[in-house]
Amino acid sequence: MQNQITIEQLNSALSSLRTLRSSVSHVFETLSNGLRADHGEEGKDKLLLELQELLNNVNVNLRELDQTVNNLPIPSAPFNLGNTTFLSQETTQDRQALYTQLVNSYKWTDKVHEYSSYAHTLLSQNSLKRSYINSGSTKRRGKLQSNHNVAPAQVDNVINTIDRSFNDMKITISRPFASNAVVQINLSHVLKAVVAFKGMLMEWVMVKGYGETLDLWTESRHHVFRKVTENAHAAMLHFYSPTLPDLAVRSFMTWLHSYINLFSEPCKRCNCHLHHTSMLPPAWRDFRTLEPFHDECKQ
Repeated sequence: MQNQITIEQLNSALSSLRTLRSSVSHVFETLSNGLRADHGEEGKDKLLLELQELLNNVNVNLRELDQTVNNLPIPSAPFNLGNTTFLSQETTQDRQALYTQLVNSYKWTDKVHEYSSYAHTLLSQNSLKRSYINSGSTKRRGKLQSNHNVAPAQVDNVINTIDRSFNDMKITISRPFASNAVVQINLSHVLKAVVAFKGMLMEWVMVKGYGETLDLWTESRHHVFRKVTENAHAAMLHFYSPTLPDLAVRSFMTWLHSYINLFSEPCKRCNCHLHHTSMLPPAWRDFRTLEPFHDECKQ
């Protein structure tokens, strides 16, 4: 931006200020020391010449500082400190520390804005979408919701077929939100999961422990099942297929069924049940082989 101060300009101004302060300190140091033995018989004259030279240096440094400051761009608007101006009136040490915390929060906010702008640029260039249909085409726009407008009977048929495929996984279908299905999954005595559908499209997954109350929005109180939920969202996006939605559901359910050995089978990389740093069982399942890995070992 035109009125934005660069780091180089700010460093130059601070360097000039440090030089000026150093030269002024030399003046006061010389005055405090007074006449010294090395001044000899003409001590007063030599002291005056030394002070004159030091004051000339101060004058030169002051002109350099003025020139550097004048080169700094003027802000387009005054800084609005708001109620933070009252921090200077605090006398207690605890409240004086608020200013440092405030500065750190401003720096953090600036970084959030900077990184979010980078993320927006990268995501806008990302061609991965949950549809193979160009949303800009008016001729095909009517087909964009094809996976969402699937008949409930077709969804039930796919899920019931999956339910019959696994003896140790029970799947229950309900529709508390109109025609869209909410599928509850009990995987033996290991975990519970709930999957929200929109037509044949999986929209949300929540995984909890076997003894926990299952709902769509409350996270598990156990770290391991929060990690499994995070991995389940990744799997849901990985298996998504707008052209074969029933295959996507079957693949996801097969992947989720592989957690039947969550607490019994060790990691394929380190051959340990619990990782030495996170102390968690292998909560990741490979999308292709379904082998268990710790998050730290999957790379």
